[in-house]
Amino acid sequence: MKVNTIKRVGRSDFVNMGPIQLRQPIPARMIDNIDPFILLHHYGPYEISEQNNPFDLGPHPHRGFEPITFLIQGEQLHRDSLGNESVVKAGDVQWTTAGRGIIHAEAPTKAFVQKGGTLEGIQLWLNLPAEKKMIEANYQHVKHEDFRVVKSDDGKVKIQIIAGELDGVYGRIKTQTSVNAFILDVEAGGTFDIKVPNSHQSSIYLLKGDVVVNGAEHLKFNENQLIQFNQDGEGFSIAGNEISKLLFLSGVPFNEPVTTYGPYVMNTQTEIMEAMRDYQMGKMGFLPAN
Repeated sequence: MKVNTIKRVGRSDFVNMGPIQLRQPIPARMIDNIDPFILLHHYGPYEISEQNNPFDLGPHPHRGFEPITFLIQGEQLHRDSLGNESVVKAGDVQWTTAGRGIIHAEAPTKAFVQKGGTLEGIQLWLNLPAEKKMIEANYQHVKHEDFRVVKSDDGKVKIQIIAGELDGVYGRIKTQTSVNAFILDVEAGGTFDIKVPNSHQSSIYLLKGDVVVNGAEHLKFNENQLIQFNQDGEGFSIAGNEISKLLFLSGVPFNEPVTTYGPYVMNTQTEIMEAMRDYQMGKMGFLPAN
């Protein structure tokens, strides 16, 4: 396999978001976005209790993209203006298509706060192309045990196929555009070759551990944690130095102008102003605070 060469290697430094600190590899100083992926937040691990519960995001709107949560540890309650209410548990994924507008809220469940525990996850913003920014909103929640898995021959690499396809195995999430999203669990000594369509921009993000990519590039937690690949090969190889977890993302880039403001991702400033007006007029629905 001809491997994709590495375009950029990035860190995952902490930023402040209200009362919490979280890691933000995208956007960052060297990487504005990896089209079609606009933002990646790695939150936690936080020790949640009745005395400490900073991660309580009350009702807020979105338009023009798909906010996605990969829950690594803990338990969250999702509510939205479409009437969905679901408990998202460790390993689950919630994939929201904001489209023309949705209001949602996320917080650790009351039971989880009462018993206490560790909360950790990834919040990903996947852009929508201009032609789909005003489609109907939608929500998908897939449980950990329902995802299909691809394994290496020795069982030391397990790849959870969230969306897209790998080696003829397809994800449960229905996507609006051509994207792949996988969670990789790699043991020490485990190796695997990940095939990537050359029409896709692709990247991997290290949540924990220590791995070597393409036999040469080292990713280690708290050091370099993100690799963006060039579109010049058929994929990449990965080898684990210790127990590691990674998120792989790839998608066909839109090559469209991107304008963001708060919870909106559109193509022009005028569309941002329209989104703000429509939210204030109640056109994105209604969701009461808990």
